[in-house]
Amino acid sequence: MAHAHTQQVLNRLARIKGHVEAISKMVESDRPCSDVVTQVVAVRSALNKVAQIILLDHVEHCLIEASETGEFEGELNNFRKALDLLI
Repeated sequence: MAHAHTQQVLNRLARIKGHVEAISKMVESDRPCSDVVTQVVAVRSALNKVAQIILLDHVEHCLIEASETGEFEGELNNFRKALDLLI
């Protein structure tokens, strides 16, 4: 079973990368701190969304596959660890 959200995650990460580069340019050009922080918050929110999509993909792909192969407990523990890191 292929991961359904791989391309979506890659697309979002590419946009985030561009956004981070734009923040660097803002800092170099001495933009107001409030503008820079606003953009940093936007990137943080975008990264949280990427993590959410990856966790959803883990449920849809890895946990279901693990339940079919008898490795559910191990994958569930991996999911819990990832969720703990996110929250």
